[in-house]
Amino acid sequence: MRNLRPALLLCLLLSALGARADTVKVLTSGAFKPIVLALAPAFEARTGNTVVVSNDTAGALAKRVSEGEPFDLLVLTPAALKVFGDDGKVAADSIKPLARVAIGVAVKQGAPRPEVGTVEQFRQALLQARKVAYIDPAAGGSSGIYLDGLFRRLGIAEQMREKAVLVQGGLVAQKLVTGEADLAVHQISEILAVTGADLVGPIPESVQNYTTYAGAVGGKALHPEAAREFLLLLSGETALPVIQEKGMYPAD
Repeated sequence: MRNLRPALLLCLLLSALGARADTVKVLTSGAFKPIVLALAPAFEARTGNTVVVSNDTAGALAKRVSEGEPFDLLVLTPAALKVFGDDGKVAADSIKPLARVAIGVAVKQGAPRPEVGTVEQFRQALLQARKVAYIDPAAGGSSGIYLDGLFRRLGIAEQMREKAVLVQGGLVAQKLVTGEADLAVHQISEILAVTGADLVGPIPESVQNYTTYAGAVGGKALHPEAAREFLLLLSGETALPVIQEKGMYPAD
């Protein structure tokens, strides 16, 4: 019996170490995905856990969560997280602001860069473009919903419908690389994630729309402690340089 004790202790130790290695499932909006991917390796190296990321438009994510998809950590707008906190789909006490992002204009790398500094310049750039890519409002993307209303306010809704390249989700600026569009309007962090696309600049401040993102641990998370630890990293000072590098701003 005594000879078995060291072996038993070793088995128990190995089991404990194995149990510590969790897989943290993160559901995130596309705009915040670059920050999650950039910070995940350091978290994995330090903790031994693995981060699995699934991204979608804000509307599609909200639908997936409402329908019961399991997750450990959710990155969405504060308003959506509050609703989910009230009904227990996320832990209300875990909600933390993370970052905010602006909408920008992009062209294919090497293509002429239109002036977009004023509202009229931005309007003319849209009208002069052959095809303009942006998120399909029907897909639930924050920027697409906002742009749909902005085009109406600018009096160019009909013209934009004729030249729109509507993207259901993902990296809109990829349509520049493939040649399907010659102008893309999307959240800046997602524009910067596309190799072969050049950010011209943000849309004018007077018509700008900032989307704020926050994170929360799932109400039925399989690995709540690991999720809280990763959320602490995403919301801490270590994340600030990455947030800025990826074209976002600290949350207010």
